[in-house]
Amino acid sequence: MRILLVEDDRDLGPVLALGLRNEAYAVDLAQNYAEAEALLCSNDFDVACLDLGLPDGDGLELLRRLGADPALRRPRRLLVLTARDAVDDRVAGLDAGADDYLVKPFSFQELAARLRALARRADVRDAVLTVGDLRLDAAAHRAWRGGAELDLTPREFSMLRYLMHHPGRTVSAEELLEHVWDANADPFTASVRVILSRLRRKLGEPGPISTVNGVGYVLRAAP
Repeated sequence: MRILLVEDDRDLGPVLALGLRNEAYAVDLAQNYAEAEALLCSNDFDVACLDLGLPDGDGLELLRRLGADPALRRPRRLLVLTARDAVDDRVAGLDAGADDYLVKPFSFQELAARLRALARRADVRDAVLTVGDLRLDAAAHRAWRGGAELDLTPREFSMLRYLMHHPGRTVSAEELLEHVWDANADPFTASVRVILSRLRRKLGEPGPISTVNGVGYVLRAAP
């Protein structure tokens, strides 16, 4: 799952980002309104964790824009992180489009639990994906080929899920980096090839993932 974390606190932001990455999330950290806006213009996120008190703009305004401005790509779920704990502030955030509201100070464990809950809600429409003899349960974080369950790492699972969302379509390495990794990933490394090689090994033969030379990779229902 790819998360946009918008937090202007120079100490708290990196700590939260590191903690979430240790939970196997791909995390992009924005520390002001302008950085968040730039990331939302060019990336797709599963969840955005948005601080309302930003130094160069109003987080509530950004929240409203996500539902109205076609230049911004709205994340599937929105979680507000803020020190504003008045009832009116909570209502304003939820009315502006937030799915949940977490008041500072909060524990990292509660943040992680809220994100897991949002992920389950986001996965309701596609909780179980099926492509050929592959089956993936996004909510339970489990996958099978035929009747055998696959032992996948979080990154392998995310890659398989993305490919299963786009069966029969060639997906480039850059697209996988964008959706399975965060912005800190080095596009010049062999990360995609390494994870893909491990995933192919675990999927077994005949291999459902084909390489299109110079273009990318395609998952086929009937290899």
